[in-house]
Amino acid sequence: MWGYLSLLPICLAFGAIAGIWTVFSLAVVNKAVNLTEGFPYISVCGNAPPQSCIFSQVLNFGAASAAWICILRYYQLRDWGVRKWPNQVILWTGLLCALGTSIVGNFQEKNQRSTHLTGAFLAFFVGILYFWLQLFLSWRMKNLPQPGAPWIGPLRLVLCSACFVLEVAMVVLHSWSMRSVSAICEWAVAMLLFVLFGLLAVDFSRLDGCALCLQPGSGSLRPPPDSPTSLHVQL
Repeated sequence: MWGYLSLLPICLAFGAIAGIWTVFSLAVVNKAVNLTEGFPYISVCGNAPPQSCIFSQVLNFGAASAAWICILRYYQLRDWGVRKWPNQVILWTGLLCALGTSIVGNFQEKNQRSTHLTGAFLAFFVGILYFWLQLFLSWRMKNLPQPGAPWIGPLRLVLCSACFVLEVAMVVLHSWSMRSVSAICEWAVAMLLFVLFGLLAVDFSRLDGCALCLQPGSGSLRPPPDSPTSLHVQL
């Protein structure tokens, strides 16, 4: 029986994919891009309003959802016995991916190109590193739980490999001025990353819920009488 937390990765995957293609459709309808001149990059579709507004909102939603997913995944791996420092490395790569996604959405390529490209690097290249690190962790820790069907692991390996190859192809083709083919690679990379996030729903299927625990620090004032020293909130 899957818990409600499994819906978070699924909503991210379907919501982001639908949102990005909505931006593309609006850009075509509003003639912000001309398909006869070549296939556009995702960022080009989100340069001009009104689609730029939807583009920012979609990526902000994706960034916030991805950050929550990475935090939940961190605590899940911790409870599975993963050591603190490798788990923190995985967490920070995921959070940097989420930050880059937000930067891409809020700093349009035509207005802040360098900032936009920095965000794209974090979203694409650090994002795929997040999933590679988890694959490496599952390979090193044979006793790590593997929820879902046996083919989930190989599927993730295939998706990560395809995503990395497409990222390299995207950069090389762009440097060769083959912009249309490079843009197609970019779209494929974005879809694969959304699918990889969506597959975390399989891992979250074992979670019934989560709880927030607040504890006073060592230097904090002593709580008043009859006051709890910690607060547990079921989410």
